[in-house]
Amino acid sequence: MTIQAHHATDVPAIAATARLDDTYRRITWRLLPFLMVLWILSWIDRVNIGFAKLQMLAELRFSETVYGIGAGIFFIGYFLCEVPSNLLLEHIGARKTIARITLLWGICCVAMMFVTTPAFFYVLRFLLGVFEAGFYPGVILFLTYWYPSERRAKVFGLFMSASALAGVIGGPLAGAIMSGMHGVNGWSGWQWVFLLEGIPSILAGLVTLLYLTDRPAKAGWLTPEQKALVEADLARDTAALGHREHRVLASLKDARVWQCIAIFFCIVTANSALTFFGPSVVRDAGFTDPLTVGWIMSAAYLCGGAGMILNGRHSDRTGEARLHCGVPAFVGALAIALTGVFIVGAPILALIMLGVAIVGTMSAIPVFWQIPGRFLAGSAAAAGIALINSVANLAGFGAPAAMGYLREHTGSVATGLWLVAAVEAAALVLILAFVPPATPEMGRRARARAAHEPA
Repeated sequence: MTIQAHHATDVPAIAATARLDDTYRRITWRLLPFLMVLWILSWIDRVNIGFAKLQMLAELRFSETVYGIGAGIFFIGYFLCEVPSNLLLEHIGARKTIARITLLWGICCVAMMFVTTPAFFYVLRFLLGVFEAGFYPGVILFLTYWYPSERRAKVFGLFMSASALAGVIGGPLAGAIMSGMHGVNGWSGWQWVFLLEGIPSILAGLVTLLYLTDRPAKAGWLTPEQKALVEADLARDTAALGHREHRVLASLKDARVWQCIAIFFCIVTANSALTFFGPSVVRDAGFTDPLTVGWIMSAAYLCGGAGMILNGRHSDRTGEARLHCGVPAFVGALAIALTGVFIVGAPILALIMLGVAIVGTMSAIPVFWQIPGRFLAGSAAAAGIALINSVANLAGFGAPAAMGYLREHTGSVATGLWLVAAVEAAALVLILAFVPPATPEMGRRARARAAHEPA
């Protein structure tokens, strides 16, 4: 009798949970594919310089140092404008902010086809950073308006895996354009890359204004019951997390924010080096055809995307974030170091290690973004997330510049890879030193949700 009564009282709770899962599934199918397309376009327009380099350096007579500075100066503009952009998003909404960002970076990408001097190259890469600033942390903030903390790592992983899909698509696409369009209309292949990959972003910016919804309460594609379920679930999550900082200035002075910056700096150092010099490593391994280079990088990024999703999902199901971030980062660092060891005498092993490095480094990124959300909320989250991303992404300037300089002066990419590996390995040390383990309550909630979620 007692067992039957207990079972009967559980039925409404189970039914409510099922309805909530169905609601989040609907939200995911509505938001994630579109955001992933935008991130693919953003990533392609940001890193296509790594493929264009294979032709444009010789044609424009740019040195490796000029290329490294130009590739990295993007992150200076990114750094300067990230926090203002995210605060603007908090004020006017994600729809207008993301539409503005997408439209302007597409225009700047197209303008890259007209580069003729190092100065013009630097200016456009800087402006690309200014225009794109706020997109990545803006989407991270935007998703916190829709999902509670125990669902976010998986969602972040899905969204960020689009950068891997961009690698899968962008590499072969850039290689095919450079090989097939070279000389058409008197333009080089690298110029066609910037033109044909910039136009879709301009169109996507216009579509964003019509498609995106700022918050659950404004979602006409959810029923009133679904809106109420999500709002109640988000309120429950806010209460469970306890006190979090809401004040903007206080969040910028919070030691935990700067600890997160140090950790993410180490990861971004590796990610930037792999992004901008991965094609060069493949070429050094003996594969000189741009299309072949693109397909090899495509395979590596496909594996990286799978790592992002699987690692984020497992982190959500266990409620554990710090080791799910630190261990993959350390694996990525070790693989980068071995890439430098094998690049001269064992190129096939070097390519395998390059793939492992991409998988490890990319798998750490979505789980990392669980960490600041545990102590920041509201406007403080808008400012804190943007500050973490903008300052840490200064590594995106330093890593390519250092890699270009060391390659030019040593004749090999190995020294730069070893330096990058050492920096990324420090991420695990910092995580163990500064990031506390998940609370028992967070673990309990994660396990409870995992128990009824399909494997």
